[in-house]
Amino acid sequence: MKSLVTDGKGGLDVVEVTRPAYNEYQALVKMESCGLCRGTDTKLIQGKFKGFDSYPAILGHEGVGRVVEVGNAVKSFKIGDLVLLPFVEGMTEEKYHSGWGAFSEYAVVGDAQALIADDKGPGNSLFSEAYYAQQIVPDDIPVVDAAMIVTFREVLAACRRFGFQAGESIVIFGAGPVGLTFAKFAKLLGMAPVVVSVNRDEKLQEALDAGADYAFNSRKTDIVSEVRKLFPNGVDYAVDAIGANEVLAQSMKLVRNDGKICCYGVSSELKMELDWSKAAYNWSLHFLQWPSKLEESQCHDQIISWIRSGELVPADYISDVLDFSDIGGLGDYLEKGRINKKMIIRFG
Repeated sequence: MKSLVTDGKGGLDVVEVTRPAYNEYQALVKMESCGLCRGTDTKLIQGKFKGFDSYPAILGHEGVGRVVEVGNAVKSFKIGDLVLLPFVEGMTEEKYHSGWGAFSEYAVVGDAQALIADDKGPGNSLFSEAYYAQQIVPDDIPVVDAAMIVTFREVLAACRRFGFQAGESIVIFGAGPVGLTFAKFAKLLGMAPVVVSVNRDEKLQEALDAGADYAFNSRKTDIVSEVRKLFPNGVDYAVDAIGANEVLAQSMKLVRNDGKICCYGVSSELKMELDWSKAAYNWSLHFLQWPSKLEESQCHDQIISWIRSGELVPADYISDVLDFSDIGGLGDYLEKGRINKKMIIRFG
């Protein structure tokens, strides 16, 4: 099969790799689509993802695929099921490491429930926490749209972990697919007012369409001043959906007493100096940069419900669709900054 590999030095290459083997509790999946994560994937390509130094690595972790073969002990999947989060586990015969590996023609999912039923759950060498979130997508959701469910579940799980509540105020920094999803979910969860900080004028309307009550271009206005006009006592939450250390510094001037700064974006600079002289006396800083697959799985039904009701439209978050046969040109997209929202890779 073909896979997209990075050397961690900015290089990308499409290589031939042995199709992954699977055990009795796993299923082989033919990939249908996979989202490009401009946070994780870009940092893996640049060799700047914290804690990862195993190269060359196969990229892709927001995948959707169709089950084509199942192990003898599998009970939760059948041939033809569309499933989320297939991965290429471990190292291939060709010595390519797993950067989760979903930019491949085939990958594998595991049956968490069958393993747990056979007393081979968490702690057993056969079990992976990822299996919780390798769940079935209803057939009425198109495969390109389905790739967005990965981002949606991660963000909703983060909203719950951060403790968002109806009626609370929030400022979100960033209007990429993650920032826009935070804005949408804040609104769906009853938070108000919702403020989004963007860096381009064309993003203002996107933020408002996603659910923001107010949107400001931080390159043309003083975001701290504008937010303080709206909230003299500060906001309940400030969310970094970009991965920029300066956002944390700005957020300290925005949150109210006992407010929370929520760091979801992953910065390429892993240290900074914090000046809290302008912050409230009591505030908290919450980093959440490694999603819990169990918590994601618990968000699955809510996301599907919102999609089916029309409250959440995956296509609104997708700007580009690239055929896997053309994935060798992905580096050109990244270098030129041509991706406005989410890019989905579509397999033939």
